[in-house]
Amino acid sequence: MKIALVHDYLTQPGGAERVFELLCNHYPEADIFTSIYDPENSIDLQERVVKTTFLQKIPGAAKYFRLLAPLYFPAFRTLDLQDYDLIISSTTGFAKAVRKNPKAKHICFCHNVTRFLWDTKTYLREYGDYRYFYPVIEAIFEAMRKVDLEYAQEPDFYIANSSTVAQRVQKYYGKQAIVINYPINTDNFVFSDTKKDYYLASARLIGYKRIDVIVEAFNWLGWPLLIIGNGPERARLEAKALSNIQFLGHVTDSERTDLMAKARSVIVAALEDYGLVPIEANASGTPVIAYGAGGVLDTQVPGKTGVFFSKQTPDALQAALLKAKDTVWDYQDICNWAISNFSELAFFSQVDRVVAEVCNGA
Repeated sequence: MKIALVHDYLTQPGGAERVFELLCNHYPEADIFTSIYDPENSIDLQERVVKTTFLQKIPGAAKYFRLLAPLYFPAFRTLDLQDYDLIISSTTGFAKAVRKNPKAKHICFCHNVTRFLWDTKTYLREYGDYRYFYPVIEAIFEAMRKVDLEYAQEPDFYIANSSTVAQRVQKYYGKQAIVINYPINTDNFVFSDTKKDYYLASARLIGYKRIDVIVEAFNWLGWPLLIIGNGPERARLEAKALSNIQFLGHVTDSERTDLMAKARSVIVAALEDYGLVPIEANASGTPVIAYGAGGVLDTQVPGKTGVFFSKQTPDALQAALLKAKDTVWDYQDICNWAISNFSELAFFSQVDRVVAEVCNGA
C-alpha cells in the first residue's frame, strides 16, 4: 500500500507537528508532503524527502507563513497524490484539501477546525491592530469559510484529538469524527514521588493561556510559583507578580522534565482544544489543577489525576489549589494512568485498528 503523509506546514515545532513526526516515524516508507518546509525550525525528519508546493519558492514564506493563508487551499489542490492508496492528513486548516484517487482512502487527523475562520475574534485577539482591518478581514474570511467547508468534505474519515474538537468537526463541517487522544513520548519524562515546595506553569505567555489568572491567585496565596515560557505577555505579567513568583523563561528539556516531576502541582488555566502539558505532568507523577473545560475533560480524572476549577478567575483557582493541597495523592497511580492511556503504544494501537478498518471499507 502506497501512503502519503500530508501536513499544513512544517515551519515550527508545535504540538500538531510533534504528532505528525510520530506518524512519519510510524510509517517510514510513506512519502511526506507539506506546503512549506523549514528544516531548521521544525520537527526532525532526518533524511526523509519532504515534497512542498509552489509556496516554498516565495521569499520569506517560512517566516511569514501565516500571511499566506488565502494561498494554502490552492497550493494543496496542486499536489499530485493520484498514485497513493492511502492519504493521511494532519491539519488545523488546509491539508485536508488534497485531491485523491477515487479508489484511495483519506484519513484526516484533525487537530482543530480552521480556527481563524470559525473563531476569528478569539484567534485575532492576540494581534492588537486587527480591529482596524476587521471589515476587510471578515469579507475575506467569509469567502474562505465556504471553501474550507467544501474541502472539509474531501476526507473519508476524521480522527479528532479530543471530544471538544470532534464536536467542532460535527458543528462546522457536518462530519463525524472519532476521538483518539494524542500521545506524549513517555520516555521524555521521569517519575518522582518526592515533591518540592513549588507549583509550576508551563506555557507560552500569550493572552488565552490566562497566566494572569494564575499570577493573581498566587499573589493572594503567597505560595511559590515557577513559570516556564516566553511570549508577548511576559513584561506585563512580571510587573504584576509578587516576589513568590519566578519567571524562568526558556529552559532546557531536561530542566523542564525535572521541574515538572518535582512540582506539587502543574497549573493550567487555558481553555485548550487538547493540551499535552497536563498529560506530561501526570506522566511525571504530578497532579494537575486545570480549568475544567476542553481537552482536559478527556485526559484528567478529578480526584485521581487532578482538580478542576469551573471559572477562569483567581478565586476559582484559589479554591482548587486549597482543595488539591488537602488531597492525598497517589503519585505512582497518576503516572500509571498517563502511561497506560497516552503512550505512543496506546495511541498507535488505536490508529492501526482504525486505518485497517477504513482501508477495508468498514
